Amino acid sequence: MAAETESRPAPSVLPPSSRVWLGVVAVLAAFAVVVTGVLYAGHSQAGRVDRWVMDPTDDSVRSPWRGVALGVDFLGEPVGAAVLVVAVVTGCLLLRRPRAAVFVVVGTGGTVVVATLLKSLVGRTIHGPDNLSYPSGHTAFLTALAVAVALLVTGRLGLGRAAGMSLVSAAALAAGAVMGWAQVALGAHYPTDVLGGWCTALAVVPVAALLVDLVTDRHRHRQH
Repeated sequence: MAAETESRPAPSVLPPSSRVWLGVVAVLAAFAVVVTGVLYAGHSQAGRVDRWVMDPTDDSVRSPWRGVALGVDFLGEPVGAAVLVVAVVTGCLLLRRPRAAVFVVVGTGGTVVVATLLKSLVGRTIHGPDNLSYPSGHTAFLTALAVAVALLVTGRLGLGRAAGMSLVSAAALAAGAVMGWAQVALGAHYPTDVLGGWCTALAVVPVAALLVDLVTDRHRHRQH
């Protein structure tokens, strides 16, 4: 793979073939986050949708699935999340893709920051007044990382719109479903918290990709 040099511009982290549909997804996801947040603001109990999915306050998952859920949950904890991000960033740097490395950090970090701010704004709780639950930060983080990696793979392989959409969608659904199941199964979040976390990632990551591309390209042009 050719290195990013002055003679050869670094490839965009937001593939041109994905910009329009990801923009639409980001807008719809942001709308869903806001609407769901308004509906459950200040609540401390499961809603109708939550109860329809499963009892989110019953920490009843048993072995061996409890071990699996705890393992998945660890990936969203500070140490586990840091290990994942460092691994992906290291891979980007080894491939001489510093822009991609910056995108991974900005995309995942921005998603976590937004999710944390939303928790304070919405004020929904579970298992006590101090456990803010909406949106699920674990789900937001893993979904953001999966989408970021899928976008980078899409760009590197030069996938078209259909293939790129399929890859990014599959990555987002898989990450959101796995972490979402773990959070609900362990009684850490309501199902609608998981939905909020998933949509938060889908709203933030495309914006982060666009910003990284704009700032990087502008900086490069100034150097010339």
